[in-house]
Amino acid sequence: MLSRKSKYGLKALLMLAQEQGAGPVLISELADRDAIPKKFLEAILLELKRHGVVESRKGKGGGYFLRRQPADITFGEVIRALDGPLAAVPCVSQTAYMKCVECVDEPTCGVRLAMKEVRDATANILDNTTLADVNKRLARKRRS
Repeated sequence: MLSRKSKYGLKALLMLAQEQGAGPVLISELADRDAIPKKFLEAILLELKRHGVVESRKGKGGGYFLRRQPADITFGEVIRALDGPLAAVPCVSQTAYMKCVECVDEPTCGVRLAMKEVRDATANILDNTTLADVNKRLARKRRS
């Protein structure tokens, strides 16, 4: 299940992508637009800043903005930055692999086999879905 942290982070980034080129956006504005608790959003944006996804500017005219183009930021990258690996079990994780303690024979484990397929399918979708892609789809939905 997608955590609230990742969900709010993605929502904020989609808004920043829509505002790309118009200057920084205040946290309070991002929080108000999608009913995101401001303090929680501050922590999320700081984490995304540490991962090189957003940048901030202080003072008058300050706020947050995307560090890269919306077409270069994927849902997979954001979720990994905020929540860690996509894998449901550690033995199939590509970024945080760990052998399961109770596993007798990893190569013939049925749970591992199925969860690897889930991880691969999930990663394929999330790593090929960008902020720009989703905003284009949203714009089409709003027009129709």
